[in-house]
Amino acid sequence: MQKMSIDDLMTELDDARLTAKANGQASAMVSATMSKAKLLGLDRADSYLDDEVQPVKIVIQTVDARNPERVR
Repeated sequence: MQKMSIDDLMTELDDARLTAKANGQASAMVSATMSKAKLLGLDRADSYLDDEVQPVKIVIQTVDARNPERVR
């Protein structure tokens, strides 16, 4: 049995969604879209509606144009 990657599954779901759209099957379109969201981990409301502020780490690196080897 051949292993399927997430990309393979996404392609199949895209095809299923397009077929459903061509046949006017709105609920099948929604089902395919939700299946894609589940594969990507986007189906949990708390994943993007969390009110808690999440820390972000930002690193800024500058280079001296006169001496590109020297990083500050």
